[in-house]
Amino acid sequence: MEKLERVLRAANVRGLSGHKAHRFMTALKAADRVDDEWLRAQGMSEQQRQHYLVLCPRQRDNTLAWLEQPQHSLIDCTDARYPERLKETARYPTALFVAGDAAALTQPQLAVVGSRNCSLYGKEWGEWFTQQLAVSGLTITSGLARGIDGIAHRAALAAGGKTLAVLGSGLQCLYPKQHQALACDIISHGGALISELPLTCAPHGVNFPRRNRIISGLSYGVLVVEASLKSGSLVTARYALEQNRNVYALPGALGNAGSEGVHWLIQQGALLVAHPNNILEDLHSTLQWLPVNQSDTIYSQLSDDVPLPFLSALANVGDEVTPVDVVAERAGQPVPVIAAQLLELELAGWIAAVPGGYVRLRRACHVRRTYVLV
Repeated sequence: MEKLERVLRAANVRGLSGHKAHRFMTALKAADRVDDEWLRAQGMSEQQRQHYLVLCPRQRDNTLAWLEQPQHSLIDCTDARYPERLKETARYPTALFVAGDAAALTQPQLAVVGSRNCSLYGKEWGEWFTQQLAVSGLTITSGLARGIDGIAHRAALAAGGKTLAVLGSGLQCLYPKQHQALACDIISHGGALISELPLTCAPHGVNFPRRNRIISGLSYGVLVVEASLKSGSLVTARYALEQNRNVYALPGALGNAGSEGVHWLIQQGALLVAHPNNILEDLHSTLQWLPVNQSDTIYSQLSDDVPLPFLSALANVGDEVTPVDVVAERAGQPVPVIAAQLLELELAGWIAAVPGGYVRLRRACHVRRTYVLV
């Protein structure tokens, strides 16, 4: 119990990370007695010594009780269970609180991040990319936030894969609240929730950039699905570059603010990806077991027995919201005729009705807009 309490105290020390944290933890575990003088000899500042020595009894008792529960762990950076991939980074955490299967942290991972306010385009393509990557055997890592993060976690689970969620809060202060059920699903399907923060730490804004460095540090690469120029996803991408990780960018529609950050990443040298195979091929030299099926088509194609209905109408529905009257004008058809055709296309799963009109779905993306008249 004393050794565990020492780890807990060390996890509370701010400004302790990376190799300095590893040296401190190694010395801490071997020390017979730890007091202010010993901490000073380890190079700890006065504030850091106070963080170690002054541990709230309620916090200590709550954490120790939490750690007694099944699948709850506090893994310090000298522990064999600590992910080696994360230890390759410059500022890896002193310790990680883990709820779920701690072994999942050492599995090959790909981070999927993006906008909290994603479009239907981002939702659909992010979901499909994530499912294909999870099927390939990659564990999907993200931040449990609204939008693309939640979509990535759910898509990985739907594909029968595993997913890890790195939180910007303590594990007893889950954020956002509406993802409580998702968090339980992640654990029950062999994944884990992870945080370097004390269990009851609230989701303060300053915590999320710290969280992002763990997301990228655990992973072999980061896929950014949608991001504005001010998105936290770009922070994750920057950490990825600093950590010598691959950055992949899924392009979006021009004029969409949610695509500006992704397009900026591409301009800076991120790999533009049009299919999950682009990522798998890029990682194949690193992860030799990854399957790369070159016979896969880039987009979902029609089987011979499924005719493409109302090609003129479908070809004039864009990836962004297209009003019915615009489709009718482009297709050269009366609005009532086009409205009926669009309804059938929606029922058949080619397009989706949204406020203001329709958008095409992923399975129809290969249909060229050859019928556009204006």
